[in-house]
Amino acid sequence: MAPSPPDVARVVGRIGVLSFGGPAAQIALMHHELVERQRWLSEAEFLSALSFCMLLPGPEAMQLATWCGWKVQGLRGGLVAGLLFVLPGAAIVLALAVVYGAFGQVPLVRALFQGVQAAVVVIVFEALLRVARRAVTRPLHRAIAGLAFVALFAFNLPFPLVVLTAGLAGVGLAARGASGVPAPAPPPGLWRQTLRTVVIWGLIWLLLLAALWLVEGGLLFQIGWFFAKLAVVTFGGAYAVLAWMAQAVVAEQGWLSLPQMIDALGLAETTPGPLILVTEFVAYLAAQQAGGIGFGIAAAGVTLWMTFAPCFLWIFAGAPHLERLAHAPRLAAALRGITAAVVGVIANLALWFAAHVAFDRVATLSFGPLHLIAPEWASLNPLSLALGGLAAVLILRRHWGLPATLCLCAALSAAPALIG
Repeated sequence: MAPSPPDVARVVGRIGVLSFGGPAAQIALMHHELVERQRWLSEAEFLSALSFCMLLPGPEAMQLATWCGWKVQGLRGGLVAGLLFVLPGAAIVLALAVVYGAFGQVPLVRALFQGVQAAVVVIVFEALLRVARRAVTRPLHRAIAGLAFVALFAFNLPFPLVVLTAGLAGVGLAARGASGVPAPAPPPGLWRQTLRTVVIWGLIWLLLLAALWLVEGGLLFQIGWFFAKLAVVTFGGAYAVLAWMAQAVVAEQGWLSLPQMIDALGLAETTPGPLILVTEFVAYLAAQQAGGIGFGIAAAGVTLWMTFAPCFLWIFAGAPHLERLAHAPRLAAALRGITAAVVGVIANLALWFAAHVAFDRVATLSFGPLHLIAPEWASLNPLSLALGGLAAVLILRRHWGLPATLCLCAALSAAPALIG
């Protein structure tokens, strides 16, 4: 039986509130809630959609949430799922940006989320093992997953190149005899519907930018234009573009100082929702410093629109074609190869996240083409390590629920700051 609209809103809203830890943790949480717990989606549907979203520009976790809502309830479900996945984190990031703009630091909030991060590391690795067991079933797929991890973790190769190579390897498997079900013919009028969707959502996305250009033509338009461009080049999710964005915001635009940019990235890592919500924080600070709190809130709203409206465009235009494409033999094989690479991608993000949670300082060592993270052992955070161990016991051995584990770890982490 299809879920009711209140059921979709309740479950996806819960995911939005608890979606800490970046895309790896968010995808793991969606898998647990929608595939294992609610059984609204099959394993094959979820993994096929995940592979599709990894090919799109923008935050893959938010787009996956939108696709899941679309799959169970159509356009209305997609809108509800996408918005509820983003809005809780957006509200928190805006509140933190206002506090940061007024006071410059939020030590208690950081202390709270240090415990959250430690628990999330355990959740990510547990989900990684579970997804890998289901998605990587052939020797070639295991090789693709391993090579994808090495390419990203050790050689820092571009994410699109890794995905393209994985897809070509999957097609190679099909050429060696893998079979597929012929793709069904598209329903009548599907391409006309797709074109209409592209036009409508393209206008929804860009009319605000055009209005800013005509009416304001100043900083708000510059912020909107910058993040509109960013929205179409963020292949591989936020991690793939954060370094470039930080450099552009600090060195080219001059909107933030380097310490402010580092604080923005740190706060975005410790709040629910897509990591790309850091753009909202950056826009608020840039405009608040120029024109006050109201101007900052307006810039935050413009940035959210420019960043996330195109996500609905990609999903609503492409989702109706996904099932048909997935049944085309070569395309199905390419998606299986990409799905295997996604396991390597999640492993890379999980290890990167774990290193930055356990250590206060993580450098990068380069040896020719090799680029490896190098935690400074003197900066090991004993509290994060202890909380991670506690979370592992509670989740893996005691089978505690996610909210209770997050709350306990956050409280324990904040206790020294409150006492001191």
